[in-house]
Amino acid sequence: MPTRPPCGAGLKTLPGLAAATAAALALTAAPAARAQALELAHITPPTHVWHQVSEKIATDLEQATGGKMKIAVSPLQKLDNEAQVLNLMQAGAVQFAVFTVGGLANREESLLGWSLPYVFKDVAHAARAADTPAAREMLKRLDASGLVGLGYTFAGMRHVLSLNPVTTPEDLAGKKIRAFPSPVYNDWWLANGAAPTAMPLSEVAPSLTTQLLDAVDIDLDALVGPKFYQQAPHLTLTNHMAFPGVIAVSKKGWDARTDAEREQIRKVVADAETWGVQAAIDAETSNLKKAQADGTKVVTFDVKPFQAAAAPVRDKYVAKNPLIADFYEQAQGL
Repeated sequence: MPTRPPCGAGLKTLPGLAAATAAALALTAAPAARAQALELAHITPPTHVWHQVSEKIATDLEQATGGKMKIAVSPLQKLDNEAQVLNLMQAGAVQFAVFTVGGLANREESLLGWSLPYVFKDVAHAARAADTPAAREMLKRLDASGLVGLGYTFAGMRHVLSLNPVTTPEDLAGKKIRAFPSPVYNDWWLANGAAPTAMPLSEVAPSLTTQLLDAVDIDLDALVGPKFYQQAPHLTLTNHMAFPGVIAVSKKGWDARTDAEREQIRKVVADAETWGVQAAIDAETSNLKKAQADGTKVVTFDVKPFQAAAAPVRDKYVAKNPLIADFYEQAQGL
């Protein structure tokens, strides 16, 4: 699969943005026969399933177009954070991205429905929910933000990694837990008595080492790659949330494409979406085995107090947004 050297620094400044935008406009005017140099950005490490899905999109699209569309995949925020990548996509300077649903929820509130605690049994259940009418409507609404939402990709379910064993919410009382910066995550961990703390993955290991953090809300894919269990050995398989990403393209670039090009991209993304679901399901088992083989201690715990804390959080967001309510009902009916 194609790789490329880091390329984020120049796009973080206004001159860099202007240059990238000019390049994108020049690309639009280029002869059809010339290979299109495209970008795909995401925030996860190269070991993560989202990166694998991104690389599959890049490889398959190059093959499908006979080399006319070549995508360079940039992991780990190399093209800056999600908010800046969204700005670049609105300008047409970046063409593809995998966004966290939590990050895009700042633009489309209904995407918060994916983060409701204890809605999904496992990754397969969450993947089925991606085909519900409500989930597809969420993607359509991204048009207003200059994006075309083409599909979803999944990481593993969310769990708790901690310095000390977590068996009940009381074990988290007053403890700092690294959590995704989202209103649902904040409400969820506050309901369990914890102190949700936002920070990038790159700061998690040193923060656990210095005990600036007590625990991490994390999927197993993100856990195994950086080996955070070397700093915090206790894993409580709370399975409390799904963690999907949205596969999106720049609407500006999309509107300039031919129907045939759009169909090629849709097919490649749909194939990668299907492949990614099975990869995420398989990774749940393999990643847990890796973590345990490296010394991670799986904690025996009582799930009922966590489930009880989830109910008022779900109720709050279901009452807040009609599309979230529809999504919750449809997901429960699967």
